[in-house]
Amino acid sequence: MAPAWDELRKDFPAADRYVYLNAAAGSPTPRPVRAAVEAYLREMEDSGDRAWNVWLARRDHVRVQAAKLIGAEPEEIAFCDNTSVGMNLIADLLAEDGAVLSDELEFPTVTLPWIHRGVAVHFVPAVEGILHLESFAAADAPRASTILISHVQFSNGCRQDLDAFGRIKGTRSFVVSGSQSVGAFPVDVKASRIDALVTAGQKWLCAGYGAGFVYMSRELLARRPPRNVGWLSVENPFEFNNREYALMPTAARTEVGCPPFGAIFALGAAIDYILAIGLPEIAQRVLELNSYLTMSLVGAGFAVLSPGGDHRSGETLVEVADGNACARALRRQGVLVTEKPQGIRVSTHFYNDESDIDRLVQLLREYRDNV
Repeated sequence: MAPAWDELRKDFPAADRYVYLNAAAGSPTPRPVRAAVEAYLREMEDSGDRAWNVWLARRDHVRVQAAKLIGAEPEEIAFCDNTSVGMNLIADLLAEDGAVLSDELEFPTVTLPWIHRGVAVHFVPAVEGILHLESFAAADAPRASTILISHVQFSNGCRQDLDAFGRIKGTRSFVVSGSQSVGAFPVDVKASRIDALVTAGQKWLCAGYGAGFVYMSRELLARRPPRNVGWLSVENPFEFNNREYALMPTAARTEVGCPPFGAIFALGAAIDYILAIGLPEIAQRVLELNSYLTMSLVGAGFAVLSPGGDHRSGETLVEVADGNACARALRRQGVLVTEKPQGIRVSTHFYNDESDIDRLVQLLREYRDNV
């Protein structure tokens, strides 16, 4: 039976206050996320850190759930503040291998950590807004040790077939930014032969700012030690040995200090919420809304610059005059989107409905008529 989308929408108070079409920037959080953070803060308020061991166990449960979300093992999951932190952790392990093959649509967070380390990054061009798999094939692409892409591109919403990339990677490592897809589309890191993946929590996971997670395969973890360590990166940290140590073999070794429990518990509540709905069901709903949006925009005479078909995602780039002015005009009417050089980016998540899209298109017509 399909989820009761109207009932789930009630868990998002922001959906009543705004036409919120901006998940690709940052989603509102559902009520269970606030409840999880409030419960932790009440414990802290009532008894300081008396519940430390309880919190560590709760954190480990979130790690298990994050692994379940993407088909990984809990030992391959580490928490990180955001995509930038996670991508730097991955670059620390792979930068010495050599050149990286990426693409011209990427957000700077994906590529800059590698460039900063002196790694050559080759940028594959997009053809009419689409990245073509054959451009990354080892026989035709520039020589590289790592393939580095986003599952969904922030710029135009182009969604890639991760399984197909895994099949052509050959001996190259395969690194994915999932910040524009995890929470909206299923990901299976083992089936797709992904070596490392990072995602933020505030976008399609609906977890708020401050916690994301990074997956690093067991094989990758075994190749090199992390660049940074702390007292919790070692076996038996409570021995407080400040002269020698044995490094943990798991991804958690990159969590170098006391955990940001509140943000991790928010992430855990969001993951539990999404898993309870079902990622295949969420993906279907996201694509249905995106298709309805595309049809409505085209019917109203607007140019949609995002690819459709198998590359369709929950993001739609719409051509309008002066995207900044348009986004401001929409915001004054309670409609939240992101301005882009070509116009505006509209994001449809499962908490949206057709009435949100109808309102957006109506206001876009009025904006166009008055420009």
